[in-house]
Amino acid sequence: MKVTDVRDVPFGEWSSTVLSLREEGYAYFDWLTAVDETDRETDAGFDIVCHLLDTREPGSLASVLLRTRVADGLPVPSLTGIFRGAAWHERETHEMFGIEFDGFDDGSGLGLRPLLLPDGFEGTPLRKSFVLAARASKAWPGAKEPGEGHDSARAPGRRRVQAPGVPGPEWGPR
Repeated sequence: MKVTDVRDVPFGEWSSTVLSLREEGYAYFDWLTAVDETDRETDAGFDIVCHLLDTREPGSLASVLLRTRVADGLPVPSLTGIFRGAAWHERETHEMFGIEFDGFDDGSGLGLRPLLLPDGFEGTPLRKSFVLAARASKAWPGAKEPGEGHDSARAPGRRRVQAPGVPGPEWGPR
């Protein structure tokens, strides 16, 4: 069983590292996404993460996970010129995190555009700063805290836990 090799890549070497790995045999693009690290006290930004698989040996499970840190608002070099399959992942990452990809080309000429969210949706829902309005105005279905529900007379109470990004109960329509 092979273990995934994890490599931190300097931002300026992002696309050249991916290209070098493809030429070494990591020619299967698996996925790309981001991790919101904007709440860190030092080196805040987003981790761009890419997973590649080695295709040289049939049945091999060798893979590499690349990670680079990018400051909020700084465009990331697109990998679409190296792996055409990166287009879907870059569109999703752009839509969910608001990260721009410089040189994006999926062959359509339409550039980075919405992929999953409905027309007119505003915001970037996978950022930690995104306010989960639906959780504030409507209770999460099926979620019960101790003391709620049909046997509330017997259930013990506890302090309600407020998840990050969820506004307080006073927020929203009345």
